[in-house]
Amino acid sequence: MSTDRLVLGIETSCDETGVALVRLTDEGSELLVDVVASSMDEHARFGGIIPEIASRAHLEAMVPTLSTTLERAGVTLADVDAVAVTAGPGLVGPLTVGAAAAKALAIGIDKPLFGVNHVIGHAVVDELVHGPFPERVMSLVVSGGHSSLLLIDDTVNVTELGSTLDDAAGEAFDKVGRLLGLPYPGGPHIDRLAREGNPRAIRFPRGLTAAKDQADHAADFSFSGLKTAVARWVEARQDAGEEIPLADVSASFAEAVADVLTAKTIAACRAHGVGTLVVGGGFSANSQLRDMAAARCEEAGIELRIPPIRYCTDNGAMIAALGAAVLRRGMAPSNLDLPVDSSMPLTQVLV
Repeated sequence: MSTDRLVLGIETSCDETGVALVRLTDEGSELLVDVVASSMDEHARFGGIIPEIASRAHLEAMVPTLSTTLERAGVTLADVDAVAVTAGPGLVGPLTVGAAAAKALAIGIDKPLFGVNHVIGHAVVDELVHGPFPERVMSLVVSGGHSSLLLIDDTVNVTELGSTLDDAAGEAFDKVGRLLGLPYPGGPHIDRLAREGNPRAIRFPRGLTAAKDQADHAADFSFSGLKTAVARWVEARQDAGEEIPLADVSASFAEAVADVLTAKTIAACRAHGVGTLVVGGGFSANSQLRDMAAARCEEAGIELRIPPIRYCTDNGAMIAALGAAVLRRGMAPSNLDLPVDSSMPLTQVLV
């Protein structure tokens, strides 16, 4: 008799409405369908995410996205065995829309509801690509709102080793992109320009890497000083009437960010005796970070796992994958009145 279970995942922490179906089997988790509707174009003219616009977009997209997911998988809601939804962290309005939809579905089909952690989902989605995690992994989750080092045991037991003290990596890229006059979001444009520039043209600072920072902030990140250094460098050239070499600035800035992220992560792996590194989050699509992580992991003898770019940005697959992980381990479901938490602790997998 088959013990397969079907998990529906719903993600609405920011501007993407993601719905996915994952089949949980005795061997692991298998993604059936992943559908994402984005409202990014509606926010671009504001230079950032507007929560009210995102919330309305989620309301409009939820039913069509859910219907498309079920249709592509060839199943009905009656076939779903559990519903997983992002409970936090994220924007309160968008989170509330997703949670309300998930609660309604769970009640309607009389199946368990799991309110899970968005950031941890960015790590666990890799199980859909490279298979179940080993007993212990290190995860670097980098996005517009997070730059976090997580030590993960048995997939669902999480220790936060470090985080950003100010700007997250993706946030710093967007701010520098705005400084350079690039369209929002700045990250992809800086990444593209960086491939054409010289990463050693300008020596920008590496935050929290001095010897004095190692005792208290060995696994923490800081990018606000780097952002300020780029601004001062650009302003000085503008004041002198010089043309700004966008490619070289982008490459040198991107190199500084990737250098800090990978150096601190490899050091954390060594300090905790971890042989597998999982990198996730929207910023993990950055080519400099991927290349440097690959080179440094190979040198250190650490297995590097980075999912394809389609799984790095926000999506329902990551939530369904984490829902499947907690379901497999027999964790108790969430209450149907589960709250959303915009600052949900990264050590909390499930509400």
